[in-house]
Amino acid sequence: MLEGFVPFPPEFAARYRAKGYWQDRSLAQEFADVFQRYAERVALIDGDTVYTYAELDRVSTNLALNLLELGLQPLDRVVPTLPNVHEFVVLYFALQKIGCIPIAALVTHRYAEISQFVQLSGATTCVYPEAAGDFVFAPVIQRVQNENPSLKFRIVLGEAGAGEVSLRELIRKPATLPASRLADIRIDPTDPCIFQLSGGTTGIPKLIPRTNNDYAYNSKVAAEVCEITPDSVLLLVLPIAHNLPLACPGIQGFLFKGAKVVLHGNTRPAEMFALIEKHKVTHLKVVPALLIRLINDPAVENFNLSSLKLIQSGGQRMQPEVRAKTRALIPGVFVQENFGMSEGTLMFVRASDPEEVKLETCGRPVCEDDEVLLLDDEGREVPEGEVGEFTVRGPYTLRGYYGVPEYNARQFTPEGFYRSGDLMRKHPSGNYIVEGRKKDLINRGGEKISAEEVENLILMHPAVQNVACVPMPDAAMGEKMCAFVILKPGQKLHLKELVGFLLTKEIAKFKLPERLEVLPDFPVSTFGKVSKKALGELVARKLLDEQAAAAH
Repeated sequence: MLEGFVPFPPEFAARYRAKGYWQDRSLAQEFADVFQRYAERVALIDGDTVYTYAELDRVSTNLALNLLELGLQPLDRVVPTLPNVHEFVVLYFALQKIGCIPIAALVTHRYAEISQFVQLSGATTCVYPEAAGDFVFAPVIQRVQNENPSLKFRIVLGEAGAGEVSLRELIRKPATLPASRLADIRIDPTDPCIFQLSGGTTGIPKLIPRTNNDYAYNSKVAAEVCEITPDSVLLLVLPIAHNLPLACPGIQGFLFKGAKVVLHGNTRPAEMFALIEKHKVTHLKVVPALLIRLINDPAVENFNLSSLKLIQSGGQRMQPEVRAKTRALIPGVFVQENFGMSEGTLMFVRASDPEEVKLETCGRPVCEDDEVLLLDDEGREVPEGEVGEFTVRGPYTLRGYYGVPEYNARQFTPEGFYRSGDLMRKHPSGNYIVEGRKKDLINRGGEKISAEEVENLILMHPAVQNVACVPMPDAAMGEKMCAFVILKPGQKLHLKELVGFLLTKEIAKFKLPERLEVLPDFPVSTFGKVSKKALGELVARKLLDEQAAAAH
């Protein structure tokens, strides 16, 4: 077993096996059956690249053998920071075939995040594009390698430079190792098959181990709830390493059903509409900010979008008027609210739910063995209908983050329930309503940003004495970050200067504050702590005043 991994207790594992949730098969074994069953069907489309299930199997096997020959071994951790391209999917299945563990990094991550992931996991391999926009990866990955002896392999999507290997060449080059080598690899289905990333409040994202057993079940049960059939077609524009696009039901769930996945590398509305029309897309995954952009784009009138049956929205709460406008534009489409976390538990609104339940709630758990408690600050269950912290355990919810026992002691109850930090209330229907969160996070268009991580960096600025980062409302993104600062005597600071300073810290751009407010002092709570609630109300009022002034 991987050191630092927290397994499910034996009595719970036995229950989940007895109920059929866990099949005790690796993802590689699960998908070997899938690739064979649907061999001639189209599995994946990326521009002009089209793979049938049999071709995806063959190409990922070839890559797996070449990775073995390169020197990768079972349980090696791999950090891919790739965009939405077919090579990502081929790599994912190749890693599953050799029992390596990908870490769900994003192409938007930079030195700060990538070095953390490598250090936390002891990764042996980074896989990356040559560039993303004006950002060139190779020098950064080289630095990470110099600082981390565990990192042996640098695999680039494009042309290989010094010390690199080309991913496309590894995919293309016929393997010299026999395919029987893969059959010799023993993958424990209770081992992690991927590390997803938490929206951790402590600055450094925590690694979420998802096991072969629980991740396969996660995708299968989500596919059932989302009514995926072999005729379903998914358009994926959200980053595919995220839990929702990869597995809820995502690529995994659609392939389990013999369906088709169309990949696209950007969220330009006209390009998405053209793909929906061309491929008769039935399912689309969005965050509310993206859906708002789509339904307000003039090009929406120029395409036939009638094939769309279900738009799955996650990441943050959707306003009812967005759902209503979507249905007016695309009659017959079901805009499905869901609440999911990379740590496990998934909740979906069902098509059969009454209209008011669809509008008010984020759904209910997908499994009868998802055990939910709503707890107060003392750890007691709240009365029916009251707000409490969403706390849960079940057959696909982790029992501990990787390698952080002290943190786990705080995040899990003694009985193994995960404390999510989300505040919820149970609706009379049995569904749940999100009422806020205890965690100090900003939810920018579905990307969770740790306020503490950004605050610690802002405190390094020579002009700043104290800082508090809070969410401010935004019509498109849901929330953006506002940085409140107290300056040292005689100092000045503007947003542009602060952003420039933070960019030198090499963090992902989505974490940058988008408003700066300078105060002489911070409001404090009755406990003497900075009242972020009061700061949030202050910036919300300012925004309303500015909107009112602009309207006159």
